Amino acid sequence: MEQLFNGKEIPKHWKIKSMGEVFMIERGGSPRPIEDFITNDDNGINWIKIGDTKGVVKYIHHTKEKIKPEGAIRSRMVFEDDFLLSNSMSFGKPFIMKTKGCIHDGWLVIRKNTLIDNNYLYYILSSSLVYQQFTNLAKGSTVKNLNIEAVKQVVIQFPPLAEQLSIVSKIEELLSDLENGKQQLLTAQQQLKIYRQSLLKWAFEGKLTNKNVKDDELPKGWKWVKLIEITSVLGDGLHGTPNYSEDGDYYFINGNNLTDGRIEIKENTKRVDFSEYEKYKKPLNESTIFVSINGSIGYTAFYNNEKVILGKSACYFNVLKSTDKKYLRYCLLSQRFLNYANKNATGSTIKNVGLKTMRDFEIPFPSFSEQQLIVDELESKLTFCDKIEETISQSLLQAESLRQSILKKAFEGKLVNF
Repeated sequence: MEQLFNGKEIPKHWKIKSMGEVFMIERGGSPRPIEDFITNDDNGINWIKIGDTKGVVKYIHHTKEKIKPEGAIRSRMVFEDDFLLSNSMSFGKPFIMKTKGCIHDGWLVIRKNTLIDNNYLYYILSSSLVYQQFTNLAKGSTVKNLNIEAVKQVVIQFPPLAEQLSIVSKIEELLSDLENGKQQLLTAQQQLKIYRQSLLKWAFEGKLTNKNVKDDELPKGWKWVKLIEITSVLGDGLHGTPNYSEDGDYYFINGNNLTDGRIEIKENTKRVDFSEYEKYKKPLNESTIFVSINGSIGYTAFYNNEKVILGKSACYFNVLKSTDKKYLRYCLLSQRFLNYANKNATGSTIKNVGLKTMRDFEIPFPSFSEQQLIVDELESKLTFCDKIEETISQSLLQAESLRQSILKKAFEGKLVNF
């Protein structure tokens, strides 16, 4: 016999209850100011933060910080096998405690209930069925938050404990095979990144078009030139803030607008009017290349007559006719340039590459015709890499869909026969 739950048939003997009916749910708390309670003493209590879950899939074993015992009075203690649920930002992520400590107010704790296996609870809360309920119940327009009352309203279905254990066993068997396949895809993805950099390295050593080149030697006819020698102008953008205009026709771009060879106008990209454009415009043309030189270093784009003015986190230069601009851009994408830029950058927190450093960057320089030949060879091989990358990305998406399909069947009673 079956019963309906969320429009789907589930076994009639399964129970359907709200989280509030089954669990004690409590919110964490933070002693303030928290800096006064952080300690390195051995008698300190584990201080469990969202950051402690970085790279963690299911179990929380360790914490980076501890707080003084008196801080626990103003916080919330959790214990092994208690269940934690993030309640803000990336809300609804479940974790099982494998240590004890205190949690701040970014966590909800779901106390262990002997009627429901923690692993069963973990998987059902990881399912799209429950996550959709979280999404519908979360408060806030910009930043969504889950509170205790919202989580109490979430409805779950659960069979008898023995059946829960069998379902968990089957889920983990299937997900183990799926995870092995996913790891192979991620390994292939990483190997593809290494191969891309190898292609760029070979290209600017001359080995992509000349198989007889010796290590640490440029091919015959090549020479080293500085970037300043093959550009007519090299500078950066505005060191300041223009007067913005919501109705302006021109965009104020920076390094974060440079994406895969093109200028990307984002939702938060500010605009200026014609007078500001006239005040701060640069001599850009079809030979212009942009490179990000502040913060995230090494993003590039070509100029294609976009209506833009430039901020200080991007460098621009116009390439002389003796240089193929694609050849030069690929050289700037190589690990050799990134190593050079980072080595010579100033600043500890936010890296900045100066214009002198850019001007002095040395480039292996063949004839124009050989530059074009290298670009053609590179693009052919990189296009092939792009196709493989797309296939891997699609397979990873399919893996996540299959994971959700397994969980869906599990919680409809279709994974294990009883």
